[in-house]
Amino acid sequence: MRETRRAALAAAGIDVDEALERMMGSEALLERLLGKFPADENYGKLCRALDQGDREAAVAASHALKGVCGNLSMTALFSCFARQVEVLRQGDLEEAQRLMGQIAPAYEAACRAIGGQDDAAR
Repeated sequence: MRETRRAALAAAGIDVDEALERMMGSEALLERLLGKFPADENYGKLCRALDQGDREAAVAASHALKGVCGNLSMTALFSCFARQVEVLRQGDLEEAQRLMGQIAPAYEAACRAIGGQDDAAR
């Protein structure tokens, strides 16, 4: 992985070294899994569930995203989703919606960084 790619991912809150450790050093596997992240339907499901006040669907989507972010060492997003799952389980939809103010820009930054795969070493 080129240093520019690594730096872009790190700037988006992805701990590349930790992620590679999880992937047993396989950059190809990490790139493949990162590439699937923007297409994951759970972010859209989360947004719709919050808009509709559907706490159960929001918990499911946020929890799924927390797991994906944890597995991919997206540390900032993982922390945000962990907090959101917690407040959703407490029934606080307003706080869960407010957390989207932190989640949305971090999610968009991660997707942009992941999309820059032209910088990746082959």
